[in-house]
Amino acid sequence: MPTDRIEKLLPGFRHSRIETSGAEINTFVKGEGAPLLLLHGHPQTLVCWHKVAPKLAERFTVVLTDLRGYGDSSKPDGGKDSIAYSKREMARDQVEVMRSLGFERFYAAGHDRGGRVLHRLLLDHPNAVTRAALLDIAPTATMYAKANKDFAMRYMWWFFLSQPAPLPETLIGNNLDFYLQAHINKQNKTPGAIDPLAFEEYRRCYTRETLHAVCEDYRAAAGIDLVHDAADSDKRIGCPLLLLWGEKGVVGSSYDVRATWREKAVDVRGESLPCGHYLPEEAPELVIDRLSGFFT
Repeated sequence: MPTDRIEKLLPGFRHSRIETSGAEINTFVKGEGAPLLLLHGHPQTLVCWHKVAPKLAERFTVVLTDLRGYGDSSKPDGGKDSIAYSKREMARDQVEVMRSLGFERFYAAGHDRGGRVLHRLLLDHPNAVTRAALLDIAPTATMYAKANKDFAMRYMWWFFLSQPAPLPETLIGNNLDFYLQAHINKQNKTPGAIDPLAFEEYRRCYTRETLHAVCEDYRAAAGIDLVHDAADSDKRIGCPLLLLWGEKGVVGSSYDVRATWREKAVDVRGESLPCGHYLPEEAPELVIDRLSGFFT
């Protein structure tokens, strides 16, 4: 059920839980107009859009979801090769959620892990999304292929969280508060950007069960997701693609972001924003402006 904090952060959003073929997805909806799906990243929840979503709901029907394994969505067993947390399965959840709400075609934006889910959604369901925005990511396969010492040091959790269970779960689980705070502080480059109420929600949801699901997500990314990406290496995203990234973040300083996506899509545009990794919380007005213009 929604907490008082969520109701304060996302006033007027209607709550539901939607059954998909593999999970139960926590969902909030508000607004009228063209449907717009917003997907969060790690270690956050759908609350990360709280500075952006209410304003966008004045022009769009905004749909916020917790990815499977995150927030208040269900956390199914990962199965062999962490297949349940492949981006293919996580993307299928989102398409089924939107269909259950009556939306066969929609706009979508994804930040961090949500962007990686959206990338797979665009490949597996090319007719579902008419325009897409990816926030602060380069393609997963590209980042692994070009990994070096600098990347490994700055993105250490990619390599740590994907270690076999129960190593990361045990070590991180000994002090979840420290890990969550350290993880967010490392990537946030705008002091005060993370609302205390939002952080309380992230911590409420960051349980040992969530931690295991998170590790399964990262294990899938380092394994089965790369298999799927290799099989689809000739596919290109067909819809217009907007890229936004933080100029103070790892992705922006490590890659020519537009160039990495021009290898994956036919229509690419985008720009950096003056912030770190958490664009919807560090630079909300700019995100609202860029998404509104692109999707309108």
